[in-house]
Amino acid sequence: MTGLLFEVSFWLAAPVWLLMIFAPGWGPTARIAASPLTVVPVLAVYLVMALPVFPELWEVVTNPDIDNFRALTVLANGAGAIWAQIIAWDLLIGQWMYREGRRLGIHPLVMGPLLVFTILLSPFALLLFLPLRAAKQRLKEAPEKEPEKGPKERPAANGRAPEPSSGTLPSGRAGRPPAVQER
Repeated sequence: MTGLLFEVSFWLAAPVWLLMIFAPGWGPTARIAASPLTVVPVLAVYLVMALPVFPELWEVVTNPDIDNFRALTVLANGAGAIWAQIIAWDLLIGQWMYREGRRLGIHPLVMGPLLVFTILLSPFALLLFLPLRAAKQRLKEAPEKEPEKGPKERPAANGRAPEPSSGTLPSGRAGRPPAVQER
């Protein structure tokens, strides 16, 4: 039973990963990835695996020690619970990366492989994503250059500043091309 639960924990997360990687622009993908509830089925597996070894798990979290942790992971349910927890947190990290990538306009051909890498080694993938995110954020927040304006308007002969152009020609010249206009 423990081996099956170990396998099931990944397969419960797989549909969300597949959507984020292979259908990133599909409307439901964004809604699904925005929900933290996607990890609830994986956390249910975690609870089923963690409850039988709760005393050992409690010892590890209240008295962090490599030997206590090693003792927990030797137990099938202990290792399975840790695995389900990793799957759940990796999925949450992946969902955040997906949403940030979409918000910042990172191309899906960049995000797809990065999300696959997140499934495999999320700490490394996150360390790659963070500088990419920072760079895209800086580009997005950089002030946009104003488009070049036409020739500067000359001050009026009376010394006053010219009135803003309304896009129409002064009365009496409407509809005539500039070369034919009266002088």
